Amino acid sequence: MTYCLGIKVKEGLLAIADTRITSGTDTTVKKKITIYQKDNFSLFIMTSGLRSVRDKAIVYFMELLETKEFNKLYKAVNAFGEQVKKAADEDKAALEKAGFKFDLNTIIGGQLKDDDEHKLFLLYPEGNWVELGQGAPYVIIGNSGHGKAILNRILTEDSGLKLALKTGFLSFDSTRVSSNNVDFPIDVAIYKRDSFDIIEKRYEKKDLEYISTQWAEELKTALENISEDWMDNAFDQSPTTIITEK
Repeated sequence: MTYCLGIKVKEGLLAIADTRITSGTDTTVKKKITIYQKDNFSLFIMTSGLRSVRDKAIVYFMELLETKEFNKLYKAVNAFGEQVKKAADEDKAALEKAGFKFDLNTIIGGQLKDDDEHKLFLLYPEGNWVELGQGAPYVIIGNSGHGKAILNRILTEDSGLKLALKTGFLSFDSTRVSSNNVDFPIDVAIYKRDSFDIIEKRYEKKDLEYISTQWAEELKTALENISEDWMDNAFDQSPTTIITEK
């Protein structure tokens, strides 16, 4: 399973991806964020699904970028979608015959020279997509169930990139402690609006373990400080006598 998170705020974009790859009983570490940059052209790609499909679509897309220019991100997203469909044409039947579902969800973010601002897209296996914007500042693909609560409570389009990274890490950490197929190291990509420069950083468990511990302690303290007055009428009631027929 995978954990990939994309966040869009006014200040820029943030991408977080775990690196755990599980195949049967084997576990390996592999990069899940692909970054492509040149003058006035910055984008990142994260995927969730079969690794073989992902690798083929990425290779096809990178070859395409060597010969074709895109001036807006949605056009590059369309082009990557075509590579996913090409991979499906080549491999889907064989994969399904072997018992595997052809499934590749993709997050693509960045800014190209004619984009008025940075963009964030969710691309489906069928090649269609949605753009993330106001009211939807983030998207998760892969193991998404455990990490949404803090994002929903904290993130808005006005959040700064540092708050986005802090919240995004705690979202990942909630997923990590609740699932055995998501783990460190994590890769982080940060894009500041209009910079055309993506900064990348990898964090090992030893780098952020103290943050996980601090967060757990903060949660316990917060819970202890929650008022208990509202529970009194539930705990102070006299026991109810239950009469059973013989």
